Amino acid sequence: MRGKIFGIGVGPGDPELITLKALRILKQADLIAYPAPDDGPSLAKSIVAQYFPKECDELVIKTPMLTDRFPAFEVYDKASEQISTAANNGEKVVVLCEGDPFFYGSFMYLFSRLRSEHLIEVIPGVSSLMACSASLEAPLASRNDILTVLPAPLEDHQLEEKMKNSDSIVIIKIGRHFNRIKELLKRNDLIQNALYIERATMENEKVIELEKVDATSTPYFSMILAHSRTKAWL
Repeated sequence: MRGKIFGIGVGPGDPELITLKALRILKQADLIAYPAPDDGPSLAKSIVAQYFPKECDELVIKTPMLTDRFPAFEVYDKASEQISTAANNGEKVVVLCEGDPFFYGSFMYLFSRLRSEHLIEVIPGVSSLMACSASLEAPLASRNDILTVLPAPLEDHQLEEKMKNSDSIVIIKIGRHFNRIKELLKRNDLIQNALYIERATMENEKVIELEKVDATSTPYFSMILAHSRTKAWL
């Protein structure tokens, strides 16, 4: 009998934010796969490692943090083959993903390779977008607001165009782009409404005034929220 593959969102960092369904499935896993950077531990695993069953195999998917897609694609090709073999042997395979599997999640690349041959179920997770909004006590949108998610690596003209045509913006993947983003917010009269947070819901979560952020140490897992009306309920 062929096994089943599950892609589960483990949430933004707080282990208690995993859903009940994801937790139940995780505890039944024969093989748990999770992404990890080339030179460090897996964030996805660190969030839910305490829930791993005592007897299960693990598959670490070492993913290079590069803009070039091809090295990463080779990694996903190899990982999908290993996951496919396990599922064909009747194993229940669980693939972990930070936040939500289909919101900028790495699981989608495995899903696209495996979906035609295997039964797959995707379990949604709490995304960093929602976590940051809750931690900052800043609702994202109301009524007919246009909410736009902007990856910081976009070109200035792309970011500025979206800023001008949105009621509420969320800027993700800030890292080394902080100073550039800050200047764009000033240019578009959003700086006074902008809120900065890093590592939302984790033990080392920080909410910092934008003017006091150290641009030399801004992490990848940081986010800026800005609403044109200051607060969505206004």
